[in-house]
Amino acid sequence: MSAEWPKFIDPYVKERATLALCVCLVDATIPARASDGQLIEFLKSAGREYLVVGTKSDRLSGNGRAKALKALREAFGAERLLLVSSKTGAGMGELWTRIELGAGSW
Repeated sequence: MSAEWPKFIDPYVKERATLALCVCLVDATIPARASDGQLIEFLKSAGREYLVVGTKSDRLSGNGRAKALKALREAFGAERLLLVSSKTGAGMGELWTRIELGAGSW
């Protein structure tokens, strides 16, 4: 399936006029993965707006969250970055706000 992925995703991301924001979910509790970086580079090259969302922030201490944000910024060169937790709801309101703002841009 993953070998077929570019055949479907590339045209969608590159040609979809109504695609206003791509949300890249990454696990904030582990080091950045090369595949996440490849996706972000692809979105940059396609000229797409994106937001990197670090998940599982409830598993991190306050200091751990600060370190995770720094590590994700450095790994992906992303300024648009947010930590969230589906378990506690932390960051979810801001995530929805950013999605709504992105949707309103087209």
